[in-house]
Amino acid sequence: MQNNHVSVGIVSTGMYLPESYMTAADIARESGMPEWVVREKLGINKKHIAGPNDHPNEMAIKAALDCLSKCDVKPEEIDVVLCTTEEWREYLLWTSGIHLAHQIGATNAWAMDLHMRCCTTIAAVQTAKEMMLANPEVNTVLIAGGYGISKFINLKNERTSFMFNIGAGAGAMLLRKNWRANHILGSHLMSDGSMSKHVIVPASGTIQHPTDEAVAKGLFYFDLVEPEAMKNRLNAVSMNNWMHCIDTALRKSGVKADGTPYTRNDLNFLNMVLVKPSAYRDMLQRLGLTEDQAVYLSDIGHIGEQDTIISFIEGEKQGKLKAGDLMVMVGAGIGYVWGAACVKWGPG
Repeated sequence: MQNNHVSVGIVSTGMYLPESYMTAADIARESGMPEWVVREKLGINKKHIAGPNDHPNEMAIKAALDCLSKCDVKPEEIDVVLCTTEEWREYLLWTSGIHLAHQIGATNAWAMDLHMRCCTTIAAVQTAKEMMLANPEVNTVLIAGGYGISKFINLKNERTSFMFNIGAGAGAMLLRKNWRANHILGSHLMSDGSMSKHVIVPASGTIQHPTDEAVAKGLFYFDLVEPEAMKNRLNAVSMNNWMHCIDTALRKSGVKADGTPYTRNDLNFLNMVLVKPSAYRDMLQRLGLTEDQAVYLSDIGHIGEQDTIISFIEGEKQGKLKAGDLMVMVGAGIGYVWGAACVKWGPG
């Protein structure tokens, strides 16, 4: 039974970005696009990419250690590790979270892997909060993951140009029951499975193995195999679904000190996964926010679900995310899934 008097707060965040990167000029040169298109239409000045030794779960471990270094919580105090390391990682059929927990010294934690593409962090936050509200023995949860999907982007394939911003890196977030600050409020997720097979890596699983021949044909890269179907459906529903998730997350956030419900007018900061600039500006306008109330990761790249955590860190670093702000985390993942979660930043 949920205890409505229990709160869940963000104790600390951490991240890791590889030293290697591609500039807009590099992407333009390899893709054949004009550089101004890469910068202005795709929103990328540069993106971090994985080097030879930047393995996904190892990056997650570095982000988790960075997160723990910023607070007084000991690894042994962690009860659960929700690992968001993407499916492309060191080994197949492997529970990354168990390895991550062991490597950081979380000796009392059990772990599981969680995947919802670029909406995973929002799903993990909701899952962690619900765990803590329901289980009196779960008090501290670490969410951490690495992302090396840039290796699956074929810059020669125009059909996947919306993925050219994808880079590599890792993020980590520590949540604690009844923490004194940064309270997780309401959240909401929704999906549309009619687009579940539109964006896939064709030769990557049981239907078609990544044989040498398949790899040589470029089938071990992401591809948009039903471009018109996805374009028509996604354009028709995506922004409305995002707004529905945001409004529902606000509704689930309870009431303010004066007893009135939260609305879009109460939002102070947008934490959104990296999307093309036009969609980003559209979202800001719909929420009545300015670019001074959000960060755009044009010098980092799209690090999948880790964008959400990186935006916490960049928001504070740039002085845009301040104590007292009501933040909304907004994400979406191919498949397709949309999500939003509200956080009251600062002491509370």
